[in-house]
Amino acid sequence: MASEQPILKLEDVHTYYGNIHALKGVSCAIPSGDIACLIGANGAGKSTTLLTIFGVQRAAEGKILYKGREIHHLRPEQVAALGVSQTPEGRQIFPRMTTLENLEMGAFLRGDKVAVAEDMEWVFSLFPVLQERTRQLGGTLSGGEQQMLAIGRALMSRPELLLLDEPSLGLAPKLVEKIFETILEISKSGVTIFLVEQNAHMALSISNTGYVMETGRIVLTDKASDLLQNEKVKKAYLGE
Repeated sequence: MASEQPILKLEDVHTYYGNIHALKGVSCAIPSGDIACLIGANGAGKSTTLLTIFGVQRAAEGKILYKGREIHHLRPEQVAALGVSQTPEGRQIFPRMTTLENLEMGAFLRGDKVAVAEDMEWVFSLFPVLQERTRQLGGTLSGGEQQMLAIGRALMSRPELLLLDEPSLGLAPKLVEKIFETILEISKSGVTIFLVEQNAHMALSISNTGYVMETGRIVLTDKASDLLQNEKVKKAYLGE
């Protein structure tokens, strides 16, 4: 159950790509233990939001707070060390490393070997196919297996906050269902999840809170279940 204290808070965040004003005053708060999703059209700024939280893109203005601590000035490896992990859009696994090596890379900041081994077993319980593919090169896995590997690698850092960018992109419907079932399982383990997803219906179906983004601004915030019934959201994002 989500607590009231936000694990992640964005306050009037602005991000630029050169002269392009990508995020225009984004504010949101995600309670610890929540699943929150950010939906919107392509190019709305959803991925930029996650990249800015993780420190890949630098916030030009505003504040990003993780567990009450300002992190907008930190580098990605510093953000990761605090307990934040990200699966980037397009998976970005290491294609010339084996499945096992990819997973081990997710735990490179950790020195607790026993706990790392336990987390490896947990990842294999979530994605049994990865255990069958431990010696296979990441680049030879199917798209669905690569997505599972990207999520598994992110979990190997034992994050408290998981940023998921388009986990269903390019996957067959049956695999999409599997991925979203697993996201729910991960949430039950106590990990807070901030999800960016083109499949708005699936994202809202598993989330507690939903944010709708248009051209770099969050234009709507509500319970995800209420956004599923919102006429504007239905028309614009749910194909109804």
